[in-house]
Amino acid sequence: MIAQGKRDAKLALEIDCAHLGDGYFIDPTIFTAVPPDSSLATEEIFGPVLAVMNVPDFEQALVLANAICYALTGGVYSRSPMHLAWAKQRFQAGNLYLNRKITGARVGYQPFGGFKLTGMGTKAGSSDYLLQFLEPRTVTENTLRKGYAPEGGVAF
Repeated sequence: MIAQGKRDAKLALEIDCAHLGDGYFIDPTIFTAVPPDSSLATEEIFGPVLAVMNVPDFEQALVLANAICYALTGGVYSRSPMHLAWAKQRFQAGNLYLNRKITGARVGYQPFGGFKLTGMGTKAGSSDYLLQFLEPRTVTENTLRKGYAPEGGVAF
C-alpha cells in the first residue's frame, strides 16, 4: 500500500522504523491528495498508513465515506452540532465515534462490529453475540393429553 501510495498520491510523512531492530515494522506513513478511487481510500488497511482526501464540504465527506464497501468504524470531530447530527443520521459505520478517539470500545459496554464487508451479524460484546454461534431449535409439544400414561408406561 505504501508503494502504491507513493505512485498515486502525495507523500506527506514517512517515519523510518529501521532503528527498532529485529521484528516486522511498517513505517508510519501519511499520504495527501489521495484520489477517491485509489485503493488507499477504498480498502481496509490495518497498519499505520493514513490517507487524506480533500473535499469541498462536510456533506461530500459523508458521501465519500459511505461510498466505501467497508463500514467497521467511523469517526467525526466537529464543533458543529449540525455536522454531528448529520453524521449520526447518515454516516454508515458499524461503530461511529463523535469527538473522541475511534479505538478502544469497552467490552461488555460498547458492542463492536461493522456491516457491509466488515460485518457478519450481531456485534461482538453485545448481549446477543453468542447466540449467532448456536443452532436454533424449536420443540413444540401438544400438552392437551387424552388418557393416562403411567410413569414410564406407554398410553394408546
